[in-house]
Amino acid sequence: MKVRGTRECQSCGQRWSYYETGSVECPNCGSMRSVGVEEERRLHTASPASLDLSAARNALDEGESLRRVAERAAEETRPFTRQHGFVDGGDLRPLDDTYLAATELLAVADAVGRATRVTDDEEVYFLSLLRGADHGERPAVAEVPKSLRDSRGLAYADAVDAYRSDLRAYLDEHPDPLAAEPLATLRDHVRRVQALDGDVPVSESEQLVTAARDLGEYLVADDEGALADARDRLDRLG
Repeated sequence: MKVRGTRECQSCGQRWSYYETGSVECPNCGSMRSVGVEEERRLHTASPASLDLSAARNALDEGESLRRVAERAAEETRPFTRQHGFVDGGDLRPLDDTYLAATELLAVADAVGRATRVTDDEEVYFLSLLRGADHGERPAVAEVPKSLRDSRGLAYADAVDAYRSDLRAYLDEHPDPLAAEPLATLRDHVRRVQALDGDVPVSESEQLVTAARDLGEYLVADDEGALADARDRLDRLG
């Protein structure tokens, strides 16, 4: 959506940045009566919400079952992934590792929570995500158990799809015909991975992410090398 970045409280006159708070509530007096005071509205999809998995980690330390820890992790992660966006006051953000790790944690937590038996490799991998996702730490490709590659594949496809949606909205504001074809190709690859329920090689999931990041880099920095890299990666995905 397009919003005015500065708001003014009609009760006490306080001004604040909507881009920083994501709220129309006055931070000074709590009044909900505020108005945008900037003339220009800017595209804004980002959220100030942060990811904090400490409660789920505490549940693990307190001896909760793995299933319950997975449920807690999903409960803490879901609001963050739902609110996250990539255009901040008109500026395009990259597809960040915290969001990628969070989307994967949701998928893996769901798999662990539903499983009748969790292997040692699956448990270690889930706990690795739980320890590091809110710090932007993603497990390496080689660490993904074969049984969870579809969880990672589908999570990354969904994350790239969300980023692609914001790229398209950004392009509506900043038209660039050179980006149209690779963006459409990116969409096609995302749809294919989603149709396969994420069951693709882990290296392919990573390449999809990198191609999306290359497109973002091109749009932000007008880096034609990044655009060429994106096209090459998408071509190699077949």
